[in-house]
Amino acid sequence: MRCNTLNTFFLAQSAAGMNNIFMIIAMIAIFVFFYFSMIKPQKKQQQERMKMMSELKKGDQVIMVDGLHGKVDSINDSDKTVVIDADGIFLTFERMAIRRVLPTAAAPTQDLKSNEAKEEKAETEEKTVEKDSEPEEKATDTTENTNSEDK
Repeated sequence: MRCNTLNTFFLAQSAAGMNNIFMIIAMIAIFVFFYFSMIKPQKKQQQERMKMMSELKKGDQVIMVDGLHGKVDSINDSDKTVVIDADGIFLTFERMAIRRVLPTAAAPTQDLKSNEAKEEKAETEEKTVEKDSEPEEKATDTTENTNSEDK
């Protein structure tokens, strides 16, 4: 009976040893999952933000973390501050207070060109309408003159 008890004891120990190996493998798997789902994307985002901050220059349109929109007026590298022009109001912020830099003037120039084209089209339409309405006015004037002569 004593031998039977020792065999049971050794079997229990070997099963517990397998349990410990599975626990270690599970912990490693959880760490790998957290690394690839949380830590690595956060590092990538931080690198992109640092790149954006290093490429910041005077005249860039920016959005601050509090939602303020403005244009970079000057950058102080020694203090790591930036002066923002928000409709004539100059405010000093730390560089890290910038949430994002808006794209440069590529889109507004297209908007200006399309607006100018629309204005030119409207002007030409107005001129053609004016030219078309002038003969009608002259025709009404001549009929008034003939009517006055008949009297």
